[in-house]
Amino acid sequence: MKRLAILLALTASPALATGLEIDVAGEANGTISIDLLEDVAPQNVARIVELANQGAYDGVAFHRVIEGFMAQTGDVQYGKEGADYASVGTGGSDLPDLPAEFSDQPFARGVVGMARSSDPNSANSQFFIMFADAPHLNGQYTVVGQVTEGLEVLDAIKRGTGSNGEVPDSPDRIAAVRVTE
Repeated sequence: MKRLAILLALTASPALATGLEIDVAGEANGTISIDLLEDVAPQNVARIVELANQGAYDGVAFHRVIEGFMAQTGDVQYGKEGADYASVGTGGSDLPDLPAEFSDQPFARGVVGMARSSDPNSANSQFFIMFADAPHLNGQYTVVGQVTEGLEVLDAIKRGTGSNGEVPDSPDRIAAVRVTE
């Protein structure tokens, strides 16, 4: 009976995604593969998976890209072609903001973190990928993943020239995102 209860519990729980494949188009062309850390930030990872499965990230710009620091994307409200690009970086999804899920995971090269405003509990849809280590972010932002393949694609993403790393003209974009298991 105990074995049956365990089996039922295992089959009743939906399988969690283990990763993302992000196809990048523009100056950078290729795929970035990411291992998602559901055990570190379950709510934030679930949000990224939900939006990816909806196709919400497809066509979204890498709107803030700072050499030696990070590439930010995920503004599903203003980051798509044809949207109000003057507001890119200020939008999110129609879903409520998420609570911070801070951890002891360091912000090192290839780490994926959730972008937010000054309120730690304001992450929604935007995320960033680290070009280099940034220990000053440790414990301040939610870590959701780690690049496993495609760092050369990340490194080729068009850098920002505007204030605060803004990419004002023809930013690289997420062509498509696939959730992997």
